[in-house]
Amino acid sequence: MPTPGSAADLQSAGDQQGPWLVVIDPQVIFADPSSQWCAPKFEGIVEPVRQLAEAFGERVIVTRWVPPAQKAGSWVPYFEQFPFADEPADHHLFDLVPAAAELAARHTVSEPTFGKWGEQLRAITGPTPHLVLTGVATDCCVISTALPAVDAGAQVTVVSDGCAGSDDTNHQRALDVMALYAPQLFVVTSQEFLDNPDTAGAPSRPQG
Repeated sequence: MPTPGSAADLQSAGDQQGPWLVVIDPQVIFADPSSQWCAPKFEGIVEPVRQLAEAFGERVIVTRWVPPAQKAGSWVPYFEQFPFADEPADHHLFDLVPAAAELAARHTVSEPTFGKWGEQLRAITGPTPHLVLTGVATDCCVISTALPAVDAGAQVTVVSDGCAGSDDTNHQRALDVMALYAPQLFVVTSQEFLDNPDTAGAPSRPQG
């Protein structure tokens, strides 16, 4: 009998009710120290994400942010402020980092929006899944994915040490805001999740 949180336990839950690990935007543009958008603690999330991915098996989705091909509305001044990111979707800045590529995720979703909860993700997970979110940045693409998913009826678990923010303060602020959405959203550590994958009913609290 597999112990709770083991790889065998998670993989045996391979039906529509099982959780999905979503690794949000593990790309060069957010990992390279020379990038304006580097998440300083990116390297620190690599091992927690790797351990989670090992437990989830084939139920891993990796996302990529790519610039919108046509800039409209507020995206126009946004890219005027950040012209370095206004590149084609196949530019090396938007490549997955080697550690993410090594996850060999079965599914990859690319979206020209901060939030990744959209038609592509729903087609994989179903309309009201349990999403376990990791990646970058906590205070941008992670929170922008989590809250629309909650509105749609998804159960969301955010793994605090599996996410990195634009800085430590903004990372914690985003976790604190998301923790307010219990019982639809819970913030836990990677070890807490692996010890008990059924975290939907766990007490929510901000994690540093």
